[in-house]
Amino acid sequence: MTKYKFLDNVNFPSDIKNLKSSELITLSKELREELIEAVSFTGGHLGAGLGVVELTVALHHVFDTPNDKIVWDVGHQSYPHKILTGRKNRIKTLRQGNGLSGFTKRSESEYDPFGAAHSSTSISAALGIATANKLSKKSENVVAVIGDGAISAGMAYEAMNNAGISKTKMIVILNDNDMSIAEPVGAMRSYLAKLLTGKIYFSLRETFKLIISAFSKRFSKKAGKAEDFLRSAVTGGTLFNSLGFYYVGPIDGHDIDTLVSVLKNAKDTNFDGPIMIHIKTEKGKGYQFAENSKDKYHGVSKFNIKTGVQEKSSSKIPSYTSVFANTLIKHAERDSKIIGITAAMPSGTGMDLFAKKFPNRMFDVGIAEQHAVTFSAGLATEGFKPYAAIYSTFLQRAYDQVVHDVAIQSLPVRFAIDRAGLVGADGPTHAGSFDITYLSTLPNFVVMAPSDESELVKMINTSVDINDKPSAFRYPRGTGIGIKLPEINEKVEIGKGRVIKEGKEIALINFGARLQECQKALNNLEKKGLNLTLIDARFCKPLDENLMWNTAKNHEVVISIEEGSIGGFGSHLSKFLSEKGLLEKIKFRSMTFPDKFIDQDKPDLMYQIAGLDSKAIEEKVYEVLDSKIVVQKKN
Repeated sequence: MTKYKFLDNVNFPSDIKNLKSSELITLSKELREELIEAVSFTGGHLGAGLGVVELTVALHHVFDTPNDKIVWDVGHQSYPHKILTGRKNRIKTLRQGNGLSGFTKRSESEYDPFGAAHSSTSISAALGIATANKLSKKSENVVAVIGDGAISAGMAYEAMNNAGISKTKMIVILNDNDMSIAEPVGAMRSYLAKLLTGKIYFSLRETFKLIISAFSKRFSKKAGKAEDFLRSAVTGGTLFNSLGFYYVGPIDGHDIDTLVSVLKNAKDTNFDGPIMIHIKTEKGKGYQFAENSKDKYHGVSKFNIKTGVQEKSSSKIPSYTSVFANTLIKHAERDSKIIGITAAMPSGTGMDLFAKKFPNRMFDVGIAEQHAVTFSAGLATEGFKPYAAIYSTFLQRAYDQVVHDVAIQSLPVRFAIDRAGLVGADGPTHAGSFDITYLSTLPNFVVMAPSDESELVKMINTSVDINDKPSAFRYPRGTGIGIKLPEINEKVEIGKGRVIKEGKEIALINFGARLQECQKALNNLEKKGLNLTLIDARFCKPLDENLMWNTAKNHEVVISIEEGSIGGFGSHLSKFLSEKGLLEKIKFRSMTFPDKFIDQDKPDLMYQIAGLDSKAIEEKVYEVLDSKIVVQKKN
């Protein structure tokens, strides 16, 4: 049974090359409908994709993909692109185990020339591809699509600055929808708003000739004025022009005729350098509930198409994120020096809750993690207590600032590291795999990891009084385990772990949120006659040396467990035991993430793959106690 007039017959971009304008408009409506249906089934990023449906159709109609390259920034808006590029029949596997990635991915399709999931990389990558084409004497076109939020980041400015002097032809499409994940912030937002003052953007047929003239190297006096108008409408694209871009716009990003005409002329022009096409779109376009939502349905769970109601967890257990935010609010009510900082993720980090209570003490600096860290460092020099709430995967982007601006100066910036460990549907690009390693290598740094939400509260309480050095506490995505939260005066002693259960023979030393899995493993092992000790280390740095010493002295087997890469807690423990001459006297093993990136799936399944669930811990104990078991398993 035919569902769509055109989309049913579209499997690859070649199938839309000969469609007329009216047919492309119908195809866009069908594509939008298919996108809504798919994401209602899988969950994922909806609003951004809805906003670029017409652009996606126009791009694949005009350009010869995959020979011509389209580089999508972040990838939030790439779902329509996936539907048109051979993945239509798999679109309902988005973000599922063994399914399509929620972002562009080179290994997934030849139509994805560059993988993305972190923002503001598209112009740099596209310039690299265009330069490679130039060196190889290839004539293929390269297009980068970047949003108004992403273009405000430092990396995008660096790329534009380089592109402007490169004399390398490439096309950058600025998708301006006045929304990123949250409302965009900063001077770029104001600048783009000025370009749209008076609603001067182009959608009418009578402007086509002006747009065509703007790309012509030889134009009449009248056309020259038209070019000035197009490139300098209102305040004119002056910023982009000064960076060396040929600026056109703003134009209506939902008008197929306009888009196709402008893209064809950008493709065919002999202009020797980068071209900036500024389009105005509406995030969530075409789906009423998305259009009316504050975040334009940026990221959604499964939802009912007719009502727009999203599935919600039935759990009444608070998330780690909300526990962090509410605890920090309680401290901020007592201490006016506490400041909240985030980098374009106020709702994701809980800083939106903090902002409601203290609007003048929370700073969303936009997609600018480097700036967020050094901004926090500046606050710390003046006696304030900054809490930089940044996802583990995004803090990677500011590592130099963590080292140079915070650690070397021993400034008391507190890092609240959300999304530690494996994060499920967002996959390896968003996993918090490396922060234990990259922070605990730094001198004079306190690195903590709570095993549950109660411990998180205690660590936040403790961090408030760490005024002579930087500190960090990492916590996972999702809900806690459902235990009573302590008061805000309950703290942990810095560098001191705790013994959960004291036994003999075998010691399991947990760092982070794998404690419950360790407890399951311990219970099963004890049923089989083994005697175990269970320890919650709490600190990777400073290490509880007395506890680690006594544990190694009194146990035959010591196994550390952490949800992070090699080089973290287990490595620090191994070094300590080696220096004390204890490593050769015991059987020591360190359980970390494997040396590979783990694709998206349900978190429990991802931890099985990582070898960090209770079953894997049990197997590790047997492996250490009797190598014969290992041989039998391999056979």
